[in-house]
Amino acid sequence: MEFGVQVNVYRTTWDEVKASTLAMDAGNWDSVWYADHFIPPGANREQEAMTAFEGLAVAATAAGMTSKLRIGNLVLGNTYRNPAHVAKIAGTIDTMSEGRFTLAIGAGWYTREHQAYGWEFPSMKDRQDRFEEACKLIRDLIHSQEPVTHQGYYSVDDARLSPGNYDDSQPIPIMVGGTGPKRTLRTLARYGDVMNLDGWAGGGMSLKYYQHKASILDKHCEDCGRDPSEIRRTLLMPCYITEDKERIEQIVKGLGEGTVAGSKQYIIDRIGEFQDAGIAEVMFGGIPSGNVALLQQFEEDIISAFN
Repeated sequence: MEFGVQVNVYRTTWDEVKASTLAMDAGNWDSVWYADHFIPPGANREQEAMTAFEGLAVAATAAGMTSKLRIGNLVLGNTYRNPAHVAKIAGTIDTMSEGRFTLAIGAGWYTREHQAYGWEFPSMKDRQDRFEEACKLIRDLIHSQEPVTHQGYYSVDDARLSPGNYDDSQPIPIMVGGTGPKRTLRTLARYGDVMNLDGWAGGGMSLKYYQHKASILDKHCEDCGRDPSEIRRTLLMPCYITEDKERIEQIVKGLGEGTVAGSKQYIIDRIGEFQDAGIAEVMFGGIPSGNVALLQQFEEDIISAFN
């Protein structure tokens, strides 16, 4: 089992983001992840003035100040990014980090940031259509040794990545964000390498829920002739260590049923269940940026149980 953290980049300072990233690189962590929104999700108009660091810029900076952590976003929004440009940036960060970048992208969902920055916010169908096409184009650019030409909603003409993969024998992994059963998991089966069950998304963090999503993904893999074992399974788990029952109820009520809150043994047992079900990595959410002591507590109380 591997462990990472989604380091918060909203309503915080760069010094706090940097402190968490450096502490993780010096500790027993495997990966660091940054969100990608231009306005803090859930912000009212007054709170929109609070910080929201741009995800790819943070990932590129992290590549230059770390030596071992895998780096990625949870997740980029396709609606406000050109997929060929994203692939180009991914190749650059993967080279800078010597093969430590994961390209994670979703269809886009946050209406307000599109309004604020003047981006089109298409219908759900159009977003899914464009997202599937974007994932195919990104995969073609990452995996092809020849120039890529593509005509559709997006277009490229004899485009190639240079720099591309740091190591062509280990192409940049593509994480397809979301677990929608009809379209998103099918897109993952066709063009992705990593599945992520997102506890912030409101679907819960039960083993049964994960197994349901995994079984749908496996069926999509079967339909497109792909071995399901090729797709890495991961969790984004909002997590709080506490034995205070009243506090546990408050946390889960406030943050949603995707949150895992309880004693360290409870959390270890929950992670163990997912490990037995095939989860390869857990990314913790909810650890405030700059709280190095809490990162160290997670290392000592949780990660050590799996090493």
